[in-house]
Amino acid sequence: MTELLNVDLAVQRILDIFATLPTEDVSINYASGRILAQDIIASINLPPFANSSMDGYALRAADATSAHTESPAVLTVTMDIPAGTAPQGSISRGQAARIMTGAPVPDGADAVIPVEDTDSEWTAGDDIVLASSVSLFQAVKVGDNIRPVGEDIHIGQQVLSAGTTLRPQDIGVLVALGYVNIPVIRQPRVAIISTGDELVDAGEPLTPGKIRDVNGYTIAGMVGTYGGIPTRLPIAKDTLEAVRGVFRDALALQPDIIISSAGVSVGTYDVVRAVLDELGEVNFWRVNLRPGKPLAFGQVQGVPFFGLPGNPVSALVTFDVFVRPALLKLQARSEQAMSGSALTAEDINSDGRRSYLRVRLIEEDGQLVAHTTGTQSSGALMSMVLADALLIVPEDVTFIPRGTKLQVRLLRNPGL
Repeated sequence: MTELLNVDLAVQRILDIFATLPTEDVSINYASGRILAQDIIASINLPPFANSSMDGYALRAADATSAHTESPAVLTVTMDIPAGTAPQGSISRGQAARIMTGAPVPDGADAVIPVEDTDSEWTAGDDIVLASSVSLFQAVKVGDNIRPVGEDIHIGQQVLSAGTTLRPQDIGVLVALGYVNIPVIRQPRVAIISTGDELVDAGEPLTPGKIRDVNGYTIAGMVGTYGGIPTRLPIAKDTLEAVRGVFRDALALQPDIIISSAGVSVGTYDVVRAVLDELGEVNFWRVNLRPGKPLAFGQVQGVPFFGLPGNPVSALVTFDVFVRPALLKLQARSEQAMSGSALTAEDINSDGRRSYLRVRLIEEDGQLVAHTTGTQSSGALMSMVLADALLIVPEDVTFIPRGTKLQVRLLRNPGL
């Protein structure tokens, strides 16, 4: 009997052939969700000039030290500074400038008093004629209501690190720094092959003996979830000519990975295996895991190839265990945020293989508890629909008592 291959060894053999993809520049309009290819160092200060955080009056704080309602300080208003304009002059002792939120603070001013602490009836957007003076009913201190130069970001500061998955707030910072195009890691291109006389596409009627091509769509969805660009090829019939043709069509796409499912069971003959023998160097492994023991991996004319099992759950689990790490490595992404631990909610029996059980994660008394999602059959796709994670039962273990802490692989990934 052929010895089963250790899961970790199989993953390492796979990862050894993958390297980070080259970089490309994309428009900032399309950069959200992409992986930043280099550190971003600020070349300007943000804000680039001291500005007001309030609608009010810019002044010298010393002129309002004793101001209060009973004895207001009265200052001469010398200018009006709407947002988007530059001050025309400076503030001297006894003077003030009406100023809008975001407008530059004039030279000489070191504080801003909010309009509500004055006798002014002006509010943002009014066209009221500028009053010649303003009464202040509140004292202010130096720096009050002023955003200083570089308060948020200063020149030379590292703002974002290479490897960051760009979020909307990251995009906002890049825009503020003046970026139009962003250096990101190219997304992996993945060709997805479905073969079998029994398969029909989504929307086609099910006649006796036919099933819909579930794996082609779920694998494409997984590829997209983890940053790749999936391309599904038309379903190929079980003939050498058809399978050979679909593999050639896949290679013409110049993909970074080719994935197929079914036809990889050890000891069986399948047209997919025959074509792989012609076009590539592919190993057929029996891996020590459940579900999804059969796995094929190698290269087809130099393109990495994964042959996943045909059962829908087995295909999804083996994708998660073997393909996901490869996709992430191509993009220099880390898996660290995609794992954790949880307590088992029930006793678990296992056959000694490393098992990946579909579970829901529920917080109970401050602990994450893993509840299995019903039947763990490799054909029960609803068990994956309901799952938050895969609970990992280690190899060579046949019984896990309730309340045991085990590792989980998150399926609802918080880090991407």
